[in-house]
Amino acid sequence: MSVEPRRLLPLLGSHRTGRSAVTCEYRCGNACAHPAPNRSENEYFGDVVKNVVSRRGALRAGAVLSATAAGFAALSGTAAAVPPALAGRGGHHGRPGRRVPGTDFEPVAPNTADAVVVPEGYEQRVVIRWGDPVLPGAPAFDFFNQTAAAQARQFGYNNDFVGLIPQDPQGWRNLLVVNHEYTSETDMFPAGTYDENNPTEEQVRIAWAAHGLTVVQAQRDPRGGLKVVPSRYSRRITMDTPFELRGPAAGSDYLKTSADPGGRTVLGTQNNCAGGVTPWGTVLSGEENFNQYFANGGTVTDPAAAERLSRYGIRGGATSRKWERFDKRWDIAQEPNEVNRFGWIVEIDPNDPHSTPVKHTALGRFKHEGANIQIARDGRVVVYMGDDERFDYIYKFVSKGKAKRGTSAYARRHNSRLLDDGTLYVARFTGDSPASEIDGSGALPSDGEFDGTGRWIPLASGDKSFVDGFTAEEVYVFTRLAADKVSPTKMDRPEDVEPNPHNGRVYAALTNNSDRGAAGKGAADEANPRNGNRNGHVLEWEEHRGDHTATTFSWRLLLVCGDPAAADTYFGGFPKDQVSPISCPDNVAFDGHGNLWISTDGNALGSNDGLFSVPVAGPDRGQVKQFLTVPVGAEACGPVVTDDLVLVAVQHPGEGAGAADPDSHWPDGGTANPRPSIVSVWKKGRWGAGRIGYR
Repeated sequence: MSVEPRRLLPLLGSHRTGRSAVTCEYRCGNACAHPAPNRSENEYFGDVVKNVVSRRGALRAGAVLSATAAGFAALSGTAAAVPPALAGRGGHHGRPGRRVPGTDFEPVAPNTADAVVVPEGYEQRVVIRWGDPVLPGAPAFDFFNQTAAAQARQFGYNNDFVGLIPQDPQGWRNLLVVNHEYTSETDMFPAGTYDENNPTEEQVRIAWAAHGLTVVQAQRDPRGGLKVVPSRYSRRITMDTPFELRGPAAGSDYLKTSADPGGRTVLGTQNNCAGGVTPWGTVLSGEENFNQYFANGGTVTDPAAAERLSRYGIRGGATSRKWERFDKRWDIAQEPNEVNRFGWIVEIDPNDPHSTPVKHTALGRFKHEGANIQIARDGRVVVYMGDDERFDYIYKFVSKGKAKRGTSAYARRHNSRLLDDGTLYVARFTGDSPASEIDGSGALPSDGEFDGTGRWIPLASGDKSFVDGFTAEEVYVFTRLAADKVSPTKMDRPEDVEPNPHNGRVYAALTNNSDRGAAGKGAADEANPRNGNRNGHVLEWEEHRGDHTATTFSWRLLLVCGDPAAADTYFGGFPKDQVSPISCPDNVAFDGHGNLWISTDGNALGSNDGLFSVPVAGPDRGQVKQFLTVPVGAEACGPVVTDDLVLVAVQHPGEGAGAADPDSHWPDGGTANPRPSIVSVWKKGRWGAGRIGYR
């Protein structure tokens, strides 16, 4: 007999964010209930910072408070309203006649509605939802009669990253590429049919088919939004799809298994979180919380192997999904190297539905949130990446070769190969002050000044390692342990890291870290300025002389998120009574004006997650405005913002309540069970003429 889902909640530990406990268990193995796996003795960033407090003389000690301090009281309780100074002003911000291009809309108030709520004057429609047919012959979705064969031809579960690749100059025909991060079985199977202690083989195979990625063709509908149409490009990538391991670690002894003695072919991809569309028209996707799928890590007795597993959060015996019962590759005791074949950046070519996807070993192995590319001035390819774990690191890769222009098949093949040969770096952020000025309370910057400098520390290039005690292949396969040795900066869960194509600066979403400042953990510092960081922050940096291949940079805080009424928040210097409250920044995107757009995950302020716009230049720099909210229990993912269209992935609506009595019935309404879906939003009026963020 299955455990009633609601009774699971006290058993799973607290995630200490706005997520449900079931989300924590199925998405990341309840990582926040376990000690962070970073146990290296790095010098914490707080040991090398900050005369910013005294130099600026603005917000001194106490301006940034511990999560337990009195100033945090404003963050408990119900959701805040739109600030009075912001309500009714759209993009004018109290200065008549002035508008911010791309952000002139009436902000949505924080809410807990079971709906996607958009600004006045905008419309929406679902583009595709879990179970919708993708491949020819796929049956219509039937929640009560699911099969693995059907799911392998239908849209997968828990959509995250969304990539939109135009197929014509006007963008009327597009390829839509979507990640399916994970499955939450207590919500996706009918009540009473799923026993988490004894899942059936068919249920496990359905889950395998619900992971991976989907490619479909999406056309603009004359009535508004996008609609999916049958196409030769349609594709499902699942846990059974062959991937090519490529780059300097391909063929390594650490990647060989009984099913693949050459160490060059892997079946499937999992926990694909964020990603990026490359300039040559392919898609990069990050394998993130793969550790939770592997059983019996606690049985390993070899000290070196045990340390490697522990550093990646792999521990204990049986897994919660019990996949190891149906395929030995999920059992570390039987296949000790299979786990090393996940945690990579994967690349797929949506324009070639017969191509073999690739796992790029030169980009390192860790809990990749995603990967985003900038072509440097000299033509080399630079890839920015975050390792989504408390106290883990930010990375970049610089290719050896130079990119070819365009999106032809030749350019796609050539440029993809560039990701197999180059230098992998990890970031160290350095403040401007002596350690004697550290008091643990943090400090906030005044707008227009960089808070410090940083350095990219090389880890490996080709077959050369720069880390003592590690071979090059060990650097790539066990990147976290190699990075520990060179003292990078421990960050508050670095998620999406993207360069802004308009100003050349790079923006990193640091989602949260409630362990910051806890006993034995890293204290607040300039780059992570808050103890008990429940609401996260956003960093901005500029590579030296604007050269993305440079090994030094200057950085500053753009946002310290949370309730604007709280003392420990900061919005790029913009007046705090004129911003929307924002918590737990996750994915980022940029519109055609260079404005930053942020989707959130785990809102700790008592309202639903959503999508926000933020100008990063001019007098309105830092003015956060909420563009939409997602339904009850959902996370806002994968934003795409064009001149006349916004796409957002609504992940895990209603998750945690269970299939018998779901908290959400979105998107189908009535008594229907919730279904993760992609939503398009556009401005009312003649389709294609109404521009996003304009009155």
